[in-house]
Amino acid sequence: MIVAHGLTHAYPGAPALAWPDFEAAQGAVVRVAGPSGSGKSTLLALLAGLLAVQGGQLQVAGTELAGMPASARDAWRARMLGFVPQRLHLSEGLSVARNLALPDLAAGRPVQEARIDELLARLGLQGLQGRLPGTLSGGQAQRVALARALVHRPRVLLADEPTAHLDDEAAAAALRLLAEVASQEGATLVVATHDARVGSAWPHARTWAIGEGRP
Repeated sequence: MIVAHGLTHAYPGAPALAWPDFEAAQGAVVRVAGPSGSGKSTLLALLAGLLAVQGGQLQVAGTELAGMPASARDAWRARMLGFVPQRLHLSEGLSVARNLALPDLAAGRPVQEARIDELLARLGLQGLQGRLPGTLSGGQAQRVALARALVHRPRVLLADEPTAHLDDEAAAAALRLLAEVASQEGATLVVATHDARVGSAWPHARTWAIGEGRP
């Protein structure tokens, strides 16, 4: 679930950003819509606990993030959040399987080998465990990043501009995959985008419309 009331954030020397109040139930699909520079990436960073809530209330997956220390947000994020960034940030020197092990290693958990194999199979990446990211196609790399975000069965899955630089066919496939996997996992899916194709692909998604501001 997501509940935001009176949410604000200000960067040094800049006017404060403010977002409309919003609520979504667990398992919802949410489209954060707004033009470039409207604050979508900042909002995702707040939802992920990467930035501190400076004003208002923000509950994500049943946890109030306002007032939570950075160390507690880090631990919460490792348990509850999956994140697919616009730039995938796969570790080029590590195999696909080792990239998927990183969330467990970072959280000090045993690596879930069976879970990694399951996700690779579900996402059509069987047999690629030993490949390096640089040898993958763009679509394969995107699916590896999605699998990495899902390893620990997050309650919330965040994606930042997942259709950027994709043609219509690839964008439709990426959106279909995100929605299907989030539904199968019971995760709330939040996608920040200014791509109108997302609204067409997900006509029943909740839209969190935001205005102009600083990114």
